[in-house]
This record gives sequence, structure tokens and C-alpha cells, in this order.
Amino acid sequence: QVQLVESGGGSVQAGGSLKLSCKVFGNTGWNYCMGWIRQPPGKGREGVAKIESDGSTAYADSVKGRFTISKDTAKNTLYLQMNSLEPKDTAMYYCAADWNSRNVAAGTPRYWGQGTQVTVSS
Repeated sequence: QVQLVESGGGSVQAGGSLKLSCKVFGNTGWNYCMGWIRQPPGKGREGVAKIESDGSTAYADSVKGRFTISKDTAKNTLYLQMNSLEPKDTAMYYCAADWNSRNVAAGTPRYWGQGTQVTVSS
């Protein structure tokens, strides 16, 4: 069982930056694929970034070069550094975990948190 608690969302202007954090609770051993998914207003959830247990990462094309996912296992925390934010990045962002990384990439993970809102204005 995994519990995920996100923080760090907010409102920024286009071009700005935000850093999201996700505190991970439960007996994870960090063996899950961890990641971030988002749900834009009126749309379905989509994968944003993921990090495997071996530290390898992958990103959605829409955020490559702007977002960076990382983890600090000693602090049981997952991060998402978001730079050069654009209005299209406006969404509820969720921390995600699943044994199957494809589910994280697809935006349909087994576990996710309550979400943190990111709003980018032009």
C-alpha cells in the first residue's frame, strides 16, 4: 500500500517555474515506478514524467526539456521541477505509483495522491 501527498502547486505567469513535491508513505522500497500525471481542465489524465527504480526517466513530449523528475529516497520524496511553464501546463498534478510503468505513462496508475493545482497565466 502506498500513500502519496503532493505539495508545491500554485499560480504563475508564463515562463515561470514551480517545483512540486510528493511525500511517499508506505512500504514502497521505491520498487515502484513513480511519476507525475496531470489532468487539464475538461480533459482526461495524462502522463507527464516517470522515474524507474533504477533512476531512469522518461517524459511526455510536451514537457521534454522543460520538466525534470527526481527523487530523494532518503527523504521519501519525489519531485517535479517545472521550468518555462506555459498556459497549456495548467492542470491538476498528481503524484503516481505503479508496478507497471506503462500505467504511469498512460495516466492510469494504481496509486495517486489528492493532487496539487498548477495554473499558468499568459
